[in-house]
Amino acid sequence: MANQLKMAISDSIFTLHQRGWSQRRIARELGLDRETVARYLRQGQGSKPAIAPIGSTVSESSSKPANAPIGSEATETVAKAPPSIGRPSDCEPHRVAILSWLGQGLSAQRICQDLVQDHGFAGSYYSVRRFVRRFEHASPLPMRRLEVGPGEEMQVDFGRGAAIVTTEGRRRPHVFRLVLSHSRKG
Repeated sequence: MANQLKMAISDSIFTLHQRGWSQRRIARELGLDRETVARYLRQGQGSKPAIAPIGSTVSESSSKPANAPIGSEATETVAKAPPSIGRPSDCEPHRVAILSWLGQGLSAQRICQDLVQDHGFAGSYYSVRRFVRRFEHASPLPMRRLEVGPGEEMQVDFGRGAAIVTTEGRRRPHVFRLVLSHSRKG
């Protein structure tokens, strides 16, 4: 089983996040790694609801949520909308142009160069890279089949083989391997 934080610590992470604390500040305050805080925030907001035992007949209309005591922090945070995480990206005003360039298959570096040249962008390359990463979809690498005629091409490998025991002792022979590209015969 993977390492997990105690319930009190994970609840502290969510409570501090709802108060608008940054992930860095939460990690520093609780003595955790920033990636741990980010992982817990990504996994879910708050604790999981209780699951009714098998065979119980609980209808949705008859169940009522638990109420927090009046004046507690839970009632105050429910009334407010959760704060936005961090500040908006410098690339946000150029979203339409960036998305069109991504559709053309341009890289983040090329997009940054075009933003600086055409739009007077003053942000850094890394801000463009972070912004682009949100919209990129992992596409599989293309597979291209190479067709060659008989006898036109071959692959040659040369190296040392596994040790062989002979009457003279152990030896490692030289190996020369040739594979025809057309028929894949070795």
